Amino acid sequence: MNVLRLIICLSIAFGFSSVASAQKGLVKDADLEFRNEAYYRAADLYKKAFPKTPKPADKARIIYKIAECYRLMTNAKQAQVWYTKAIKSKYDDPLVHFYLGQVLKEQGKYPEAIKAYKEYNAKSPGNKRGEDAVKACELAQKWKDKPTRHEVNPEVLLNSRQYDFSPAFSDKRNKTLIFTSSRQGAMGARVDERTGENFQDLFTSTRDKKGKWSEPTLLQGEFIGSEHHEGFAAFNKKRSVMYFTRCRNVKNQNLGCNIWYASRVGQGFGKAVKMELKPEGDGADTMSVGHPAISPDDNFLIFASDMPGGYGGKDLWMTRFNKKTKAWSKPENLGAGINTSQNEMFPFVHQDGNLYFSSDGHVGMGGLDMFKAPKTGEMQWGEVENLQSPLNSEADDYGITFDGVEDRGYFTSNRDGGKGKDDIWSFRLPPVLFTLQCVVYDKDTRKPVVGARVKVAGTDNSSFEVTTDANGGFNLESNGETRYINPNTTYAIQVDQEDYLVAKDKISTVGKDESTTFIKEFYIQYAAEEVVIRLPEVRYAYNLADLQIIPGEVNSQDSLNVLFQTLVENPTIRVELHSHTDHRGKADYNRKLSQARAQSCVDYLISRGIPIERMSAKGYGEDKPRTGLAPEDIAQMKTKEEQEAAHQKNRRTEFIVTGFDFQPENTWGVAAGFEKKADDFLNAGGKFSDEIKPENDNTTGE
Repeated sequence: MNVLRLIICLSIAFGFSSVASAQKGLVKDADLEFRNEAYYRAADLYKKAFPKTPKPADKARIIYKIAECYRLMTNAKQAQVWYTKAIKSKYDDPLVHFYLGQVLKEQGKYPEAIKAYKEYNAKSPGNKRGEDAVKACELAQKWKDKPTRHEVNPEVLLNSRQYDFSPAFSDKRNKTLIFTSSRQGAMGARVDERTGENFQDLFTSTRDKKGKWSEPTLLQGEFIGSEHHEGFAAFNKKRSVMYFTRCRNVKNQNLGCNIWYASRVGQGFGKAVKMELKPEGDGADTMSVGHPAISPDDNFLIFASDMPGGYGGKDLWMTRFNKKTKAWSKPENLGAGINTSQNEMFPFVHQDGNLYFSSDGHVGMGGLDMFKAPKTGEMQWGEVENLQSPLNSEADDYGITFDGVEDRGYFTSNRDGGKGKDDIWSFRLPPVLFTLQCVVYDKDTRKPVVGARVKVAGTDNSSFEVTTDANGGFNLESNGETRYINPNTTYAIQVDQEDYLVAKDKISTVGKDESTTFIKEFYIQYAAEEVVIRLPEVRYAYNLADLQIIPGEVNSQDSLNVLFQTLVENPTIRVELHSHTDHRGKADYNRKLSQARAQSCVDYLISRGIPIERMSAKGYGEDKPRTGLAPEDIAQMKTKEEQEAAHQKNRRTEFIVTGFDFQPENTWGVAAGFEKKADDFLNAGGKFSDEIKPENDNTTGE
């Protein structure tokens, strides 16, 4: 447990003053200061003792103790330097490797920390502590690589170059924050030899309408003015009573810490009264209770303490308020689900009953991490959840409070990016926003289509319609107010324009937890009457009208399904299907063959449920070869393979739109069931057009 956690938590027994020991020897003096948790002073004495110590083993121990001082003062960088020196000096306690891993972890150097932990495991086999530490590093790296959507920022106007921590709102409108600080202006004038900082006091700041915090000032009250550590404020439902922690500073005495409360008087607070929470008996004075967190209904108070009956370190305890007797009950430990063998501190009970706290015992990312235990019943909480990055970091993160809802608030951290040693940071969970941007192009010219209608309809019954701008696009902006696509909704998008075929698509926000801009490009087909529209390849075998299906190569029915979908999406159009042959064979025969091919396509679409009234079939025989594939062009091709491929391209089916005046009815084809009917038709051996048989052996087509 480092000194910052001991001091700023105000949850340890307040050590007696660092007075030079009467015992001779700098090492003994340093050891005494270390035992009294005066790490700042102890490190200085160890450094002075080092050059006067002759034995290598003693020198190695001094180096290790210096590293310990820096670790407990939360100076991980210096602690890393001295632990490394201790290892080189052959300090033989395996813990040197474990603590090296700890300070590396607190700097976010997870691969190096894992290496140190594994060295500890090798020197202390079977110790689950090291194995758990390796797993924690691996998990921390995962959280760091994929953080939650929270945004965190230091509150520059609240922070100083000293310690600023544990904010709490003192009014119902959440406009005034009270927090703990060791900045200049605190009443405790003496310097704490454990940290070299001033003693902590409570400061206050008010937020204006623009969200700007005022210059923090010392909180007013009768309890202010003593040379004690005071901090960690919490307030009752009416904000009329403040609970706080006080650690008394009396020379050569260890009086621990206690929770006090004071009622509001004017702009400040009146006389403070101590809560009697410690058990009676020897040693009670040296125990600490602190970090009060009052429930939203004022029925119970949770706090941190090292009193007997816990699981190790500091535990979270609870006391209930009896409204009849106006007294608090005997404290109860929150149990093994919350507490560990290490330290659980800084509790906060949200309005919804969820419990938040900090711990270095649960699996975390570095030093203290913040955790959530969801409410499961009256004064009962479920499985503990790490708040993950970026709310947690490799540094110490603690003292969370909420600005009303759970998606914004404040906490404390000594991570990089702050102003002082520990700083107040704000956090917010930005809303997940979805937007849709579309651009509509002409399929043939690739130019933007201006004034195209875009209709969007969601499964949540929302719908709207926009038209494309001069660039053929839109981004759902109307009157300067951006319209966002709703979460957990699937949207159908339809684009149409006069003399164009409809284009459709869809997007879905179901299951998406990150803001997303959906970008869609639509290529719509110009389909004025008599404009020929090519289909994907519809193949026919030589001299046959059946739709060709070659496994692994081509399925002409799949190609016709494009036209089927076009007819479904454009329910008012009528079409004429044109089929063609290559130039081989007699012209009259080829016209009959092409007519049969066109009818074969119509028959297939009828089987899919398209009304026959919407379609007609026409065969052109060999009269309209594709550009560049006239008989004379094919004759010049060098190989038979090239010629055959050219013939295949001429054996094709196309369509034109002949009108936009069809009145759709609720037929089985375009309603539910057309897929099944088509399958039934084919499975029963249905065949579209009979094969064209030559009249005799000397008369063939193509």
